[in-house]
Amino acid sequence: MNIQIYGNSKCFDTKKAQRYFKERRISFQNIDVAKFGMSKGELTSVKNAVGLGALIDPNSKDYDRSCIAYLASEENKLEKLLEFENDQKLLASLLEIKNENKKVLCDYLKVSQGIEVDPNSIFDIQIKRLHEYK
Repeated sequence: MNIQIYGNSKCFDTKKAQRYFKERRISFQNIDVAKFGMSKGELTSVKNAVGLGALIDPNSKDYDRSCIAYLASEENKLEKLLEFENDQKLLASLLEIKNENKKVLCDYLKVSQGIEVDPNSIFDIQIKRLHEYK
């Protein structure tokens, strides 16, 4: 199993995740997003996991500036997104969205399962759909 931590070297949560794996002697790969950005393959993987719509905020100032709304294919939109790979403001915005979604998940788990989870935890969620056959 390969564990990769995508984060900023100065981020408290990134350091916390690194410490967690080091204490348990679990090997991991650290990728400093601020230093290296995201490759096209990594961005594609994230897009496949959450969908392209989740990566693009049509209400942001950069949306109008980037002309993404006028691009037809997903491939063109991905290429346009890669132009922002080292944009610190955008990366901070994505991190804020991620943290907000983690809080929503924690609230859902508390209500539906009665489990209280710290939003700063590392989440590894696997979903399997079961189909009913006739």
